[in-house]
Amino acid sequence: MTIITRADLAKTAHTAAIIHLLNTYAMDIMGGGQELSDHSRENLIDELKKRDTCRIVLAFVDGTPAGLAICFEALSTFQCAPILNIHDLTVAPEFRGHGLSKQLLAEVEEIARETSCCKLTLEVLEGNTIARAIYHKWGFAG
Repeated sequence: MTIITRADLAKTAHTAAIIHLLNTYAMDIMGGGQELSDHSRENLIDELKKRDTCRIVLAFVDGTPAGLAICFEALSTFQCAPILNIHDLTVAPEFRGHGLSKQLLAEVEEIARETSCCKLTLEVLEGNTIARAIYHKWGFAG
């Protein structure tokens, strides 16, 4: 069973999933190929808790952390309205190809609508052809 949920940073299962999935992403070639530093693993959750405009969506498959989207709200000065930027979007290798990224993006889009965002942006590395395809398919702003 797949569960897509908004992360609660007060829940140990959610914070452990965030660190696990982000570390898995960091070790991937698209994430740089190296584990998160000890500093990042030890301090990231506390730093995320300090940011009121941080939005995190998690995917679990049969209770196993499978994917995440970490987003931060910014402000469009021209529109005088919030923008939601997807900073990290990843699905663990063993869960890829099952539509989890679409489900994560759908929940992120719902958050953007709920918070009256005028734009949803996604950071994509030039060499990440899969993410660039998502970028173009969903019509993200650059």
